[in-house]
Amino acid sequence: MVEFRHLKTLAALRDAGSLVEAADRIHLTQSALSHQIKDLEDRLNCSLFIRKTKPICFTSAGKRLLALADELLPMIRNAERDIARLAGGETGRLNICIECHSCFDWLMPTIDHFRHNWPEVEMDLSTGFSFLPLPALARGDLDLVITSDPEPKTGIEYVPLFSYESVLVMNTKHPLTHHRFIQPSDIKPETLITYPVDQARLDVFTRFLDPAGIEPNHTRTSELTVMIMQLVASGRGVSALPNWAVEEYLQRNLVTAKPLGEKGLWCTLYAAIREEQVQAEFMQDFLNTARDITFRNLPGIKTA
Repeated sequence: MVEFRHLKTLAALRDAGSLVEAADRIHLTQSALSHQIKDLEDRLNCSLFIRKTKPICFTSAGKRLLALADELLPMIRNAERDIARLAGGETGRLNICIECHSCFDWLMPTIDHFRHNWPEVEMDLSTGFSFLPLPALARGDLDLVITSDPEPKTGIEYVPLFSYESVLVMNTKHPLTHHRFIQPSDIKPETLITYPVDQARLDVFTRFLDPAGIEPNHTRTSELTVMIMQLVASGRGVSALPNWAVEEYLQRNLVTAKPLGEKGLWCTLYAAIREEQVQAEFMQDFLNTARDITFRNLPGIKTA
């Protein structure tokens, strides 16, 4: 009565917390996902979760199937990985470059997990803050670039990893805390703290301030997220950062965050890969591992 697809659906529903997001993660329409769950409940003659609860509250039967999913899904993933090795896809090189200062939080656990599963793949990691990584990727010096700023290039494919909201972070006593959302003109009198990256590569400028013709009163930079948070918390300025990168500081009530614009400023993080390498077994497994870890650990992100 219980099929593999049912276990994947229930696991996605638990991890996503809503039918809409779960449907996106497993590439189904919401109606198809609802029909699949209803079909399983009819087969089992019991409900698997309580409707209209947030977060989703699973019944005892639902929890038992989730325990089964947690046991079987990794076993199937490992079996697929072993078969890929037997088919001759076990060796290769994966030189990674990141253009994202706050990505270490999820990238390092991803690399650790990947190294354990693919010990034969040679790996290296560098940052793209002092050189242009995309030309290096095209030349073959790099194999994968993590970026939120895709540039059309022949032979390069951009694989979406996840979408996140860029929010404006401020001191808890800042006047802007009373605003429902931030308008470009609100930043004009402020000191805007950013990572040491060219403004042409920062979404807060290219997609929010520049179209409105607005410049902040002053800018300053810091390489570390924790230092930016210290500066913001002490009232030295405001900063636009990924929602998941500031969640810890929000929970500790050190800072406040507001959406950029009425609808929010949503960005997508991509893995840039040469076209001939995208379908390599180890490359596909790295991408799947990155998605698994980010959706388990980063709050507020969405399927891209």
